[in-house]
Amino acid sequence: MNLRTLRTQAEMRLREAGVDTPELDVRYLLEHALSLTRTDFVTRSEQTIPDADAARALSLVERRAAREPVGRILGHREFWTIDLALNPDTLEPRPDTETVVEAVLAAIPDRKAPLRLIDFGTGTGCILLALLSELPNASGLGVDLSRLAVEGATGNAERNGLAARARFQTGDWANGIKDRFDIVVSNPPYIPSADIATLEPEVREHDPLRALDGGPDGLEPYRIIAADLPRLLMPGGMVAFEVGQGQAEDVAALVEAQGLGETAILCDLGGVKRCVRARKGVQGG
Repeated sequence: MNLRTLRTQAEMRLREAGVDTPELDVRYLLEHALSLTRTDFVTRSEQTIPDADAARALSLVERRAAREPVGRILGHREFWTIDLALNPDTLEPRPDTETVVEAVLAAIPDRKAPLRLIDFGTGTGCILLALLSELPNASGLGVDLSRLAVEGATGNAERNGLAARARFQTGDWANGIKDRFDIVVSNPPYIPSADIATLEPEVREHDPLRALDGGPDGLEPYRIIAADLPRLLMPGGMVAFEVGQGQAEDVAALVEAQGLGETAILCDLGGVKRCVRARKGVQGG
């Protein structure tokens, strides 16, 4: 069959499976399987695809039809301006999380300052590495309970030319962290435990449970991190959390209870309150 027919067949299969974005997903999968560029779908649409190549491409399409995410199939995911490898212990980065990156950058008066950052539950390292890519003199530490996640994040720093300014280590939130930082960021687990079973299969069956489950009300990790903010943050330092739908006001209250102010709640592109940002007073500590 030719490329056009293969693409049409693949898109039809994903529509039948209830996949939300069949055209986009097929393009990514065929580009990967057949070593194509985006323009090839126009300029080479009538080119015959060898049977073995078509079969290989359709096997990836079947994995997507079974609701395995495209990023998991390809083994990597684009985020902000960087490309991140995935592994079984890392959450797949999503565009919503870029709201945290935007919120932090918008509140930094001098992007050339030698800032120190820490990222709790770093996973792929996506938030920390995206920020370091925009802050040329900053350095950062990413902490994750999973050794495999730490190995993946370390590789992602190397992959994106940021290894000299990014360090990753295993840890249980801020336990054992003695340093102070200008910026604390986190996308912690925030799904209430009872809601895990209702998630889409792409999330429920492929993202690590430990990166999803935020306890009975989804707020337990925020309570833990917020309690350490007064000692972690430099005077004038900033925290930015990703939050789940309906959680922003509760998380804002948690950080304000620790003496932080200038609280802001920022929405993602879908209009969901997705990020809570706050700052420690310049006289604080």
